[in-house]
Amino acid sequence: MDIAIIVEGKNDRSRLRRVLQEEVPVFCTYGTPGSSQLETLRKQVGDRQVYLFMDNDSSGRRIRGLLRDLFPDAEHLYTRRGYPGVESTPESYLIEQLEKAGLDPYIVYPDPSSIPFSKEDFD
Repeated sequence: MDIAIIVEGKNDRSRLRRVLQEEVPVFCTYGTPGSSQLETLRKQVGDRQVYLFMDNDSSGRRIRGLLRDLFPDAEHLYTRRGYPGVESTPESYLIEQLEKAGLDPYIVYPDPSSIPFSKEDFD
């Protein structure tokens, strides 16, 4: 696998796992990483292309800044303002962001027959 995604926490990772192929490594910072955690991440990622997917809050911006220094060539993925974080972002929006980053080959699209209809579909 030639890519790696870094998120803040295990719930963010679980959310992304629902729309990504199992082989895509998703690493967690588990909050604001210290120097030893940053070094561990650097070793885990190796020479893969890095994608940073942090929450759109002050903590996420702080972590993104630290990781931007560590991975200057990283691609940045963003949740929309108003979503509490990656873990609460709708799968459809996660997929949209992954597609914008050109990660289509790694996306697991939901089976259309498993998506329930909403009232708005018939209005």
